[in-house]
Amino acid sequence: MNDPIHVYSEIGRLKTVMLHRPGKELENLAPDLLERMLIDEIPYLKIADEEHDQFAHLLEEHGVKVLYLEKLLADSLKDKNVRTKFVKQLLAESGIVGEDELYQELVEFLMSLSPSEMVAQIIAGVRKDQIKLQHLSLADLAEDPIYPFYLDPMPNVYFTRDQQAAIGNGMTINRMTCRARRRESLFMETILLHHPLYKDAKIPIWRDRYQHGRLEGGDELVLSQDVLAIGISQRTSATAITQLAQKLFRDSKFKTVLAIKIPHNHAMMHLDTVFTMINYDQFTVHPFILDQDHNIDIYVLKAGTNGLTITHETNLTQVLKKYLHLSELDLIPTGGADPVAAPREQWNDGSNTLAIAPGEVITYDRNYVSNDLLRQHGIKVHEIRSSELSRGRGGPRCMSCSLVREDL
Repeated sequence: MNDPIHVYSEIGRLKTVMLHRPGKELENLAPDLLERMLIDEIPYLKIADEEHDQFAHLLEEHGVKVLYLEKLLADSLKDKNVRTKFVKQLLAESGIVGEDELYQELVEFLMSLSPSEMVAQIIAGVRKDQIKLQHLSLADLAEDPIYPFYLDPMPNVYFTRDQQAAIGNGMTINRMTCRARRRESLFMETILLHHPLYKDAKIPIWRDRYQHGRLEGGDELVLSQDVLAIGISQRTSATAITQLAQKLFRDSKFKTVLAIKIPHNHAMMHLDTVFTMINYDQFTVHPFILDQDHNIDIYVLKAGTNGLTITHETNLTQVLKKYLHLSELDLIPTGGADPVAAPREQWNDGSNTLAIAPGEVITYDRNYVSNDLLRQHGIKVHEIRSSELSRGRGGPRCMSCSLVREDL
């Protein structure tokens, strides 16, 4: 428990978490930019921040240390050389390369800011009216003259679960699927390399952001000290899961990966939007991920003498009982499996619960059917307001990167 990264379950009492309080990036959204930015609606920043502050306060009330991504990153960039390297890599990953005037002006502009101001500006994006170019290049002239940004905003950063994820005493620094989010995982890479809390801690990186194959933290669930569940989803590939399993089996105590294939669509983009662990033997599950016989494709990966062994299973209940050594199992259906309430509440992240202790979760208040059902099953439910935060298509688990949990 002295390690700065220590997550061996989904339900051990949460001790340290990383959040990002939404900022100007949400006000840099416009209707014709939403698809490019992977956002469905435009949250009202004032209310979104009030809701996020309530979320953070609730966590702190329950003994959770809340760290903010933006502050961790700013504290990692105090050295000018580190800051310069970070800015140049960020620009390169934003498609701004070479030594032309735009590149030079952006470097100069960002480096003129304090570390905290620079981090806020990068997340918010850099508008064209913030920088005046003396000479337009052919590339500048060929760009859409109406498009308002030189550096795109990052409105999804407040979903801190996806860019990185803690597994045991190490982390995955993820290669995100969509270009709009791919730069975000550079933040955690920089923090682990340069922040005083982490740079000398020798934290294992199970998979870095440069490996082939896509992986996102919403698909990574730590079910026990030696079992993971990972979604084969719209955002995580079988290739990445295989590579991660091989690394973990070789260098950690994890022995089993349950690769669960879920529908590849926007509503169910990650495993934790349809399935979360909330107690030793209790899980939320969106019933519509199961077929008419209540089955789902599950691939069990284990270490073999000649490499990985992979077996195919279909019964979610039996698989969880077997690998978590449970005699009973309680799968609690989102929206009570009602044909209208279930998809509505899954869309509003009724399945995306954050366990802060065994049998104790944080949920959005708008998912009242699911919340009432959780209480009927003996779960202690803490509700947070959700009129604006939920517009980004992510719930309490999506908005939180667990860094330290007590062992069970």
